[in-house]
Amino acid sequence: MGLFAGRPVILDVDTGVDDALALLLAVGSPALDVLGVTCVAGNTGLEPVVANTLRVLDVAGAPADLPVAAGARRPLIDPPHLAQPDATQTAEHVHGSDGLADIGLPASPRPLDERHAVELLRDLLREAETPVTLIPLAPMTNIALLLRSYPELRGKIERIVLMGGAVNGGNVTASAEFNVFADPEAAAIVFGADVPVTMYGLDVFYSVRVSEADATAMAESDVPSARLAGQLLLYRMNGELDSAEIGDAGAVASVIAPEGLSTEALEVRVELEGRYTRGCTVVDRRSASDKDWDPHRHQPAPVVDVALDVDAKRYASLFVSVVSGRDT
Repeated sequence: MGLFAGRPVILDVDTGVDDALALLLAVGSPALDVLGVTCVAGNTGLEPVVANTLRVLDVAGAPADLPVAAGARRPLIDPPHLAQPDATQTAEHVHGSDGLADIGLPASPRPLDERHAVELLRDLLREAETPVTLIPLAPMTNIALLLRSYPELRGKIERIVLMGGAVNGGNVTASAEFNVFADPEAAAIVFGADVPVTMYGLDVFYSVRVSEADATAMAESDVPSARLAGQLLLYRMNGELDSAEIGDAGAVASVIAPEGLSTEALEVRVELEGRYTRGCTVVDRRSASDKDWDPHRHQPAPVVDVALDVDAKRYASLFVSVVSGRDT
């Protein structure tokens, strides 16, 4: 990492449409130094996730030696219950049959690192000269395995900025957000690992949006990253909407420009047992006095910086500028 390099980060992804947008932003931003990318099954199966990640990194112009590693194929405990029977597709109605809007990007010649994702995370953290920000944008299985396998590396993690959870309601169920629901035990481990955590959840996820006009201009650009981003955003609009959210890329934007995110330090528990609430992030916004009669008050809960509001225009403008090559 050079003297003037950006903040060191590692992205953990299950590359579908919004993970692709996040990768384009992270690689393109001079404020970040992407040390590596790890992959996990989620939006789609592990093999398509890896293939899509490599393709997007090619378009983004990432260095040829940027390490990319495959990780967990399934949750810690549950079967991959969100998947089709062959476990290769999980959110095809959102991300397309290939997990990447069926754009048909060519296969990448970029090599896959031989290490497991957890081993790559371990090695990158050990080698880092300064603490690293982890940005999980997927089910948190890889990150949980890292924290449980190598707890001595917690001091090498500056912060975990994750896309997951919600204060008010879910998306995959009425109470649970996809990334947490896909592996609740992993999420509980990450929240409770005694590492600073920012939860960029559904409460801000949908707010940062790019207009149809901007997406169309990007899709017609000569800049490869802009062109891909525009195509993905237009896919999300599906000819019916006048804007589309940048989704996971908002979490990356919050690392680039944290002052655009309003957070509050709150107790967060991950529900692991409820039939209809499994995977829910139970965010406690009560005052201390309101908790006096709570039977759970003597059971410590992780304190997390929960995103409650976002400067949506700023982050959308940042995304368009960086991915279009105007912020270099």
